[in-house]
Amino acid sequence: MADVSDNTALSGSPSVPMKPVQVKLVLLGEAAVGKSSLVLRFVNNEFQENKEPTIGAAFLTQKTRVEDKIIKFEIWDTAGQERFHSLAPMYYRNAQAAIVVYDVTRAASLDKAKSWVKELQRQANPNIVIALAGNKVDLVSDEDDDLHPDELDGDEEANEDGDDMPITRQVPAEEARAYADESGLLFFETSAKLGHGVQEVFNEIARKIPIDQMLMPSRSGRAGMPGSNRIDLNNDGQGIGGRGGSCAC
Repeated sequence: MADVSDNTALSGSPSVPMKPVQVKLVLLGEAAVGKSSLVLRFVNNEFQENKEPTIGAAFLTQKTRVEDKIIKFEIWDTAGQERFHSLAPMYYRNAQAAIVVYDVTRAASLDKAKSWVKELQRQANPNIVIALAGNKVDLVSDEDDDLHPDELDGDEEANEDGDDMPITRQVPAEEARAYADESGLLFFETSAKLGHGVQEVFNEIARKIPIDQMLMPSRSGRAGMPGSNRIDLNNDGQGIGGRGGSCAC
């Protein structure tokens, strides 16, 4: 796994070192909506074209400051291909947060996102903080709605004939926001390619996590920190089942 300890999200140097609060976060969504690109933008502040699909999942970490606390996100970036769906519970089990991603230019990806939300609400931690993120808004910006498939945010291609086709928004922001409000989700529109809204997603999740409850001692005398059921992986740069730290899927 790519365990990134260098923290570009923090600002300032507190005189007394603060112990980060660990938060397990999982990304879910259909293939090629840009999940891995969102993570790479948050962790490394970079964007890579033509990412290969994630196999199983990739693991990365990053810290961010919220008020007087430091949150260390332990991020599971899951594969979007349907054949990996059965592995998802292994990654969202005991997660404190989830980002469910869809592509604003593909209405079907929002339908898939809604199914992930239902699964999380049914099977995940009952207190999980869920954010819905509509990615690839750079393709449908007000300045230029005539971008083409070869300019897509992530692992997308032109049509089979190689013809350039205009990209149009298929998911109105108002529709997605209404669904998010109705379902009790945070809502953001993002561009991993341009960095738009990415930091804001993680910062708002950090604000919504019940940190004080997590820091309260449990009956065993230990703070109620996440991670007791975390999967420990060798830091070999590989994702579960294969390539790690990759893809816009």
